[in-house]
Amino acid sequence: MPSSEMKAPDQINPQSLGDYLDVMSKAIFQTGISWRVVENKWPGTREVFHNFDAERVASMSLGEIDAIAQDTRVIRNRRKIEAIVSNAAKMVELAKQHGSFKSYLGSHGGFEETVAALRKEFKFLGDTGAYYLLYVVGEEVPSHEEWMESRGR
Repeated sequence: MPSSEMKAPDQINPQSLGDYLDVMSKAIFQTGISWRVVENKWPGTREVFHNFDAERVASMSLGEIDAIAQDTRVIRNRRKIEAIVSNAAKMVELAKQHGSFKSYLGSHGGFEETVAALRKEFKFLGDTGAYYLLYVVGEEVPSHEEWMESRGR
């Protein structure tokens, strides 16, 4: 199905750090994988990542990561699983530094600066994942058409 026929993702009003981690993690898993596969596996993914409780995910042990990497309920990409755990720790740290993750997102001066900061701070989060994250959590983003054009697509 051409991307023009795909429905835009639903936006949310994040109530917790876990809401941001959930959206970011979905963006990471969607990289290079069918969004339908990710969507179908998402309930199991939420379960194994403790409903994306950021502090709990940040403290996951190597044994827990090993178990997730073998769990058929999730996309078993070990590098992405490890990135989720690392990103949770970074998210907790940034939320503490800025008072909230929303404040962190707003601390960069604009959309392009925020995308650059997200790409620098978080593993496996590229331009598309950063755009997706910012859009879904209700941050101000350019239209999808403008954004694609700005990327030469």
